[in-house]
Amino acid sequence: MSRAVLSLGGNLGDRAGTLRRAMESLAGQGLVARSVLYETPPWGPVEQPPYLNAIAVVRGDRDAAGWLALAHELEQAAGRTREVRWGARTLDVDVVTVTADDGTAVRSDDPQLTLPHPRAHERAFVLVPWLALDPGAELPGRGAVADLLAALPPDDVAAVVRWEQLA
Repeated sequence: MSRAVLSLGGNLGDRAGTLRRAMESLAGQGLVARSVLYETPPWGPVEQPPYLNAIAVVRGDRDAAGWLALAHELEQAAGRTREVRWGARTLDVDVVTVTADDGTAVRSDDPQLTLPHPRAHERAFVLVPWLALDPGAELPGRGAVADLLAALPPDDVAAVVRWEQLA
């Protein structure tokens, strides 16, 4: 058994519908909690429309590679293609953290799955919904999510706007 924090986002097609379907799929895969949706500007060098983002906490009989496989399954089900790094997409699911049952944070330097996520501490679109969902959240090796969020530029944080409840 392990617990994972997943970051979900998309900016093509029916963004909200895609995220709702992904969350419905996660409900059958050990969904423990989910955030509401947040609209966020795109991150990275590619011109594209705004994203909807959310955080999901899942728990189940998967190791870190199993959570990554599930993330890829969700992306495939949403018609995700990987053509441009940081480009527009129907669904992007990142494994942010994985924690073993004994509370130990899983660490990985594997290029296919680096844990904890190497850029989560820089991304308001991950930290804002995560903090709203779990005010005591910690990013292993980086500290309290609240402190990480406070260290980001205020304009980055203000750009992450609560959009709606997930139905």
